[in-house]
Amino acid sequence: MICQKKYDKIKENGKKALIGPLEAYEKKRSIIIGIKDITVAIQRKKGFFSISAVAKMFSVHQQTVRLYEKEGLICPKRSAGNTRLFSEEDIDQLEEVIYLTHQLGINLAGVEMILKLKKQINSMKKEMNKLFDKTEAQLDKQTDISKQLVKATIKQLHSKKKTDTITPNMSNVTSKKPNEQPEEPLDIDDWNVEYD
Repeated sequence: MICQKKYDKIKENGKKALIGPLEAYEKKRSIIIGIKDITVAIQRKKGFFSISAVAKMFSVHQQTVRLYEKEGLICPKRSAGNTRLFSEEDIDQLEEVIYLTHQLGINLAGVEMILKLKKQINSMKKEMNKLFDKTEAQLDKQTDISKQLVKATIKQLHSKKKTDTITPNMSNVTSKKPNEQPEEPLDIDDWNVEYD
């Protein structure tokens, strides 16, 4: 804001103005985005951090981060020059390791076991969710089949009832009363079934 005010003063005095930081940013942004009326979705690239930046982030020594990598608690990627590149996931994992070791006082072997158990729990959750989805699909299929069977049975019963009332020679002939309304076919889609 201060730079913009200085720029405005220089411009008012008629002197040749240099491009201020705000205007340079706007110019760069307009080049990248193009026309302002069109909204453009910019995909954010994943960022990587160096070991020094990560060490400063968590206020630990770089050697501590190297030790955690050596023990297999974190696995950062490597660049072509063999430099460690920490992604967001690596930083989250490192944060968890630092919390477990520094805050809770768990040793590295305990942290390793905790991380392995967390992985197992997550894989079991995925398997359970797949199993639930499969079971739900089977249940939906069986429900549809049952509804179709019930509809077919209802149609058969209605057709049998009509034939029974029409044939006079049968012993099970039902006589209709003069004021009796014909029954409407049942619609099973309106049925509500409650399960305990």
